[in-house]
This record gives sequence, structure tokens and C-alpha cells, in this order.
Amino acid sequence: MTTFKSVFEQFDWETIKTKIYSTSASDVERSLAKIKRNLDDFLVLISPAAQPYLEQMAQLSHELTKKRFGKTIQMYAPLYLSNECQNICTYCGFSLDNKIKRKTLTDPEIKLEVEALKKAGFDHVLLVTGEANYTVNINYFLNAIEQIKKDFSIISVEVQPLSTEEYTQLHQAGVYSVLVYQETYHKEVYKQYHTKGKKSNFDFRLETPDRVGSAGIHKIGLGVLLGLEDWRTDSFFNALHLDYLQKTYWQTKYTVSFPRLRPAEGVIKPNFIMDDKDLTQLICAYRLWNEDVEISLSTRENEKFRNHIIPIGITSMSAGSKTNPGGYVVDPQSLEQFEISDERSSFEIASIISKSGYEPVWKDWDRTYF
Repeated sequence: MTTFKSVFEQFDWETIKTKIYSTSASDVERSLAKIKRNLDDFLVLISPAAQPYLEQMAQLSHELTKKRFGKTIQMYAPLYLSNECQNICTYCGFSLDNKIKRKTLTDPEIKLEVEALKKAGFDHVLLVTGEANYTVNINYFLNAIEQIKKDFSIISVEVQPLSTEEYTQLHQAGVYSVLVYQETYHKEVYKQYHTKGKKSNFDFRLETPDRVGSAGIHKIGLGVLLGLEDWRTDSFFNALHLDYLQKTYWQTKYTVSFPRLRPAEGVIKPNFIMDDKDLTQLICAYRLWNEDVEISLSTRENEKFRNHIIPIGITSMSAGSKTNPGGYVVDPQSLEQFEISDERSSFEIASIISKSGYEPVWKDWDRTYF
């Protein structure tokens, strides 16, 4: 089967980086003047040359988002099921070499966490685990989904890369979307961040969205961990990946997230700093290039930034998040994957969204539509 790897190998990191940083103001103006933009325009719009045009980009992004998605923001919450992990990743609090208490939720504990999320108003849950195939595997996922599927209209997962057959099982069990992040597309330094475990296999992870698409999952989420490498170059490759997937699995929906490296137990400091202005530019560039992609923003970002970015291009937001297994009620002191920045409750976030003139959407569709 042909996969994204064959496309990826046609591009060189340093060549793309040089193109981005040699973009001119006239290049930016040409891209902004277009009605329909391509991947070359995305490269232009994430360049340093585009920063003086950020206000114009933001206005265009607002209009395009409103036209395609209306004035709505979907609400979701992560449910961390386990912090067990067999990988050593230098940026993650769950890394195997962190000598901390490991926890995997039992069925009764999952039920308690679900009750807390339902009281907070959520109808869309994102199940998250570390990568520990011996304990947190397809059988564990299927059991957890069986426990909670009556409680949520939408179930998404962010777990270890699986086989096509296993993704098919998740699809049949009721999973709506799968999120899988490459973390960085810089293959030469990828192993410096992923020194042990299955995640150190760059190509296997790179081809994961192909397996998700082949399994017929309704939506695929992509992203890079902003702070590991040059954000502009990494984001171009993420967009290249998205472009390939949309053309190959055209019946699937897509979403992009923008996780910036956050403090956590035993993790490295960001190698590349991305400030709020940079992130705003990146969000706008995605919207100007791709009117159909959904754009999600997590509680990694601070209150001020999340408040102001609502009208610019975001289509979904998490709220009241806990990034540790049992973090809502069962075991609030268990190790978190990273520190959140926006600690406001789901109802506070919904109120902010409403005051911005947007509608917080807790439930977007029924399972009967699948």
C-alpha cells in the first residue's frame, strides 16, 4: 500500500526551511490576494515575511471560519485512562524513565470520572493513554469504550499507534475520531527525543494516519509538538501530511491541533520558542489555506490567549481539563502528562464563548447518524 512516506521522502527539511525564510513581502501579498490557496501559499503565510500582515490574515481567517463553520465552538474534554508508558520521550511526563506512580483506571474508576465529566456538561470525550501495549492495549480500549459509549455522543481517542485491523475494531466500537501526532517531522533528530520504545520508530508513526484512514475512521487529528523544532518547517510538513490525507481519504474529516511544549515532570525545555503572535499566525495560515479543516485549541494555552483567539479560526476547545489518570475525582494527585495553563471550568469557558458572540456546542450529532 502506498503511504505518506513516499510523499514525505520527496521533500528535504533544509530546502523547505530555506524557502520559508527567503519568502518576500510580495510573495505574501500575492498569496493573500488569492481566493483559493495551495500548499505553496501556506508556506508563504507561515513565513517571517507574513508577520506584518497578521491583522489582515486574522480578518480573512475570521470570515472564512464563520462562512464554513458558523459562529460555533465545539466543547470537549480529555479523559486520561493511564499514565503507564514503555517509551522514553524527553518531553513527556509519562516517560518510562520518570520514576513516578503509574496508574491505569479500572472500570469503577472510569465510571466515576465519566460521572464528573457529565456533570460538567460534556458530551464529547477524548480518551488518552500512554503507550503501554502489555496493559493499555486494544482490549483495554474496547472495554473502556463499552463502559462509556452510552454516556457520550462523540468518542475520540489519542493512544498508541495501532494496526489497521485494530483501528477497524475501534471504528466498529463507536470511535468517531483518532488523534495521532508525529511530534516532529525532522527525521534526523526525531530519535533524540524518542530514545526508547515503539515510538522511536519514525516511519511506523508517520504511516499511522494511513492506517486510520484505511479503517474508515470518521475524523483524523494531526499536529506537531511546537517547541521541539523550528515551528514553521515542522508545520509545513504537517500541512503536507494533511494535504496528502485529504486527497487520499477524501471522505474523512480532519482536525489540526497546536500543542505547545508545556512544563511536566522530568521534561526538556523547548528548543524553539513560539510566542502567541507566532501561534496566531499559524492558526490563520491554516484557515486561509484550508477552509474545511477543523482547528482545536487545548487548555495548554493561557486564559488571555484562548479568549482572544475564539473569533479568529478555532472550531473546538477543551475546558476544565485534567491530564492525569483519575484527575477529575479518582486520583487528583497522580502524575499529569503536562501542566495545563487555562484552569477555568467548562461552564466558565462556555460563558466566555457566549460573551464573544459564539455558541458553545456540547453535542453536535447523534450516534444514529453514523
